[in-house]
Amino acid sequence: MLNRVVVTGIGALTPLGNDIKTFWDGIVHGKSGAAPIKKFDAGLFKTKFACELKEFDAANYLERADIKRMDPFTQYAIIASDEAIKDSGFELNRMDPFDVGVIWGSGQGGMETFEDQVLAYARGDGQPRYSPFFVSKIIANMAPGLISIRNGFMGINYTTVSACATSNTAIMDAYNYIRLGQAKIMVTGGSEAPITRASIGGFSSMKALSTRNDDPAHASRPFDVERDGFVMGEGAGALILEDYKHAKKRGANIYAEVTGASMTADAYHMTATHPEGLGAAKAMEIALRSSGITFREVDYLNMHATSTSVGDLSEIKALQSLIGNEQNKIQISATKSMTGHLLGAAGAIEAIICLLAIKDQVIPPTINTSQLDPAIPDNFNIILNEAIDYPVKVSMSNTFGFGGHNGIVIFSKL
Repeated sequence: MLNRVVVTGIGALTPLGNDIKTFWDGIVHGKSGAAPIKKFDAGLFKTKFACELKEFDAANYLERADIKRMDPFTQYAIIASDEAIKDSGFELNRMDPFDVGVIWGSGQGGMETFEDQVLAYARGDGQPRYSPFFVSKIIANMAPGLISIRNGFMGINYTTVSACATSNTAIMDAYNYIRLGQAKIMVTGGSEAPITRASIGGFSSMKALSTRNDDPAHASRPFDVERDGFVMGEGAGALILEDYKHAKKRGANIYAEVTGASMTADAYHMTATHPEGLGAAKAMEIALRSSGITFREVDYLNMHATSTSVGDLSEIKALQSLIGNEQNKIQISATKSMTGHLLGAAGAIEAIICLLAIKDQVIPPTINTSQLDPAIPDNFNIILNEAIDYPVKVSMSNTFGFGGHNGIVIFSKL
């Protein structure tokens, strides 16, 4: 008998707010996090804007010595996980520390540290004066490692990397370890700090980023006929997954149950999604089957939809292959229109959106989309511009990453 798994805590650090309350308020009210880049001089770049954190100072959360030892992606992970752990309210001194683990994802790891140190070396006199923290700051597994060290969690601990499906991979792994009885509580999610010269320049050269520099707030426009690429975002999302019986016994607040998850591969292209959405459709089908439900029972779908011409339509085709042409109740939104694309952290904050949609019975909007792509079927219920009140019992989060990775997670109201 597999254990049931529930979510008992959440934490967020995003371009719309540095805690759950502010983040969710921004999402529900259709706020855009996009603005001109402040982290570096982007004047010569094709894309000069991104979804950066606002009014953020790591010193408000971490000790100066810790900040020095951490790349921003790890700082973000610590801050979001601290909020989620506090929200969950579990007490380690009442548990075996080996029953609590951390599985955390990051698509790029310490990109900012790597870039800064290499550029400093290139500008110098040729002598290698790298920081003694260089290696520990850039490796992606340092985020879960330091979360465990900070809190004394001695259970399962590692990182996942599957590009933009990274967070859902981490959530799925955490879910499965609890189901199998190898953990009682797992801290999971993802963090990313990709607003650097190398990341913006690299994605820009691939023509993946929007160049709507005259109007950043309206640049991310999933499904719109004039979409021209995604907007880079940064931040972190954290979830506390817990064995259902353990959560009930301690009287924990439960957001929802994790009832299904799956992964597939497109086996098609390094960066492009499968044009017919075959891998994505199969991943959704498996996740639904593992949940014991059909697509007709899903109330809310948070789509991956990044605002790229190819990616949005391949996901639409994947959905259509499951829905067909019949009328359906599934409400759809693409919240990257507000947060930007947080790469390896995207799935975590979108999972949180799915959980809060269930908690508050509200579905957030897709903003900036003024004219839907005519290729989108008429029976697709895409929520535009304003949030709606809706009875959400089941929500699903889609994520797809470079390399053909497809990750799906499903949450159900208890």
